[in-house]
Amino acid sequence: MRPQSYHAEDVVALLRRQTIATLPELKQALGTQTDSTLFRKLAELEYRSSYSHRGRFYVLDQSCRFDELGLWQFRQVWFSAHGTLLCTAAALVDAAEAGYHADELTALLHVQTKAALAKLAGEGRLSRQVVDGRLLYLCAEPATRRRQLSARQVRRAGPATLGLGVGVRVLPDELKAAIVLFYSLLDERQRRLYAGLEAAKIGHGGDSQIAALLGVDPDTVARGRRELLTGQVDRDRVRRAGGGRPPKAPRT
Repeated sequence: MRPQSYHAEDVVALLRRQTIATLPELKQALGTQTDSTLFRKLAELEYRSSYSHRGRFYVLDQSCRFDELGLWQFRQVWFSAHGTLLCTAAALVDAAEAGYHADELTALLHVQTKAALAKLAGEGRLSRQVVDGRLLYLCAEPATRRRQLSARQVRRAGPATLGLGVGVRVLPDELKAAIVLFYSLLDERQRRLYAGLEAAKIGHGGDSQIAALLGVDPDTVARGRRELLTGQVDRDRVRRAGGGRPPKAPRT
């Protein structure tokens, strides 16, 4: 009797038809009840498992449409470009401007993250510090951790009401008008730094929100924010060398 053959194309056909699938569905499509046989065929493909639902769902990489955080969801099932929940939590905290409290990251990832964060901190992959009586999870690298703590201090100094999701705030019309008026009174360097300060107070999405409000490039806002949070502000210049308009030629 010839040994039964299995084809990865059968798995691909199922995933293309319904986008995501569980292990039992994949094994049925492949015609096997053996996990090892299925995973040998999956190894021939570029795929990933969900970080939600205990990793029960599988998807082809080509089907994922990750957002700027590397996250994608399909029918309330969440996948990450970073891989597992542990890897995703570590990557997002490392890249976070002001670290994350567990409830903030939970809201962002749509799954409970407290246990994952505690494990990462216990293994030394993340750092944690008590801020306002709550654990704040930060990058383990000292310089990045200090920047994140500075950004958190700035954010705490901003308006704490007006919440709209993790790190995103809506500015009332009166405050918008005041920001625009004050911004118009500043010189070029002060404008960049002030825009960066207001963006840092808002948190995630602040660069684009402040840029739209003030009519400037989001990269300019991001540059001002980075200068403030790292302390790398040129105190002696309004413009960097070579900046500004060229001088007019004298009249003859």
